[in-house]
Amino acid sequence: MDALPCVDVLAIGAHPDDVELGVGGTMLRLLEQGYRVGILDLTRGENGSRGTVEERTSEAAEAALRLGVTARANAGLPDGGLENTMERRAAIVPFIRAMRPMRILTHMNTDRHPDHHVAHDLVRDANFLAGVASLDTGHEPHRAELLHYFHPYYEDARPPQMVIDISEYMDRKVHALKAHASQFHNPAYAGRPTFVSSMEFWEGIRTRAAYWGGRIGVAYGEPLFADGPIGLASLPGMGENA
Repeated sequence: MDALPCVDVLAIGAHPDDVELGVGGTMLRLLEQGYRVGILDLTRGENGSRGTVEERTSEAAEAALRLGVTARANAGLPDGGLENTMERRAAIVPFIRAMRPMRILTHMNTDRHPDHHVAHDLVRDANFLAGVASLDTGHEPHRAELLHYFHPYYEDARPPQMVIDISEYMDRKVHALKAHASQFHNPAYAGRPTFVSSMEFWEGIRTRAAYWGGRIGVAYGEPLFADGPIGLASLPGMGENA
């Protein structure tokens, strides 16, 4: 693993493009606020219906440039074969310890994509292990607080605990997603059609963001979920939470 910079927030996705879909606008907002933001892709997306490993690696790098993130790394785990095992957790622990985020953003567990569903538990358990001093990886122990992001495959009626206003960043989020030219709607790409590459899915990205934005009275939003109550120093919209 190459040397990685420390970040304030680390967004983890099962595949390249998952993070951009879930929290691309949130990352842009955090970066503008002066926070250091990183991305960790768990797999290279090698078993996807479209795009070679080389294409997806190049696309992920371009998307990272468009977002302006502090760092992007890949854990090299098998696409379609994510499992919550000690071996897989141990592959993630060094990234958490090296980058030392205050917050980790990753998948919800009620997601019909198997890799997304597993990633929720896998990242949760790897984050716990990252704080266990007896596990020697050559890095100091570190554990972050976890939040979870919405994905179009997410299926659950629970409301999110928060929605981030990304109205100013929606167009830039879309621009970053367009870097994944093999995955999303792109008539110039010769790959076989999929649901994700359809015009309906592409238009749904903005529609879903408009729905969540409407829930908080803004143009576009991205929901985030927590495993429990979230502590505040004041009422929402007042004081340091404004």
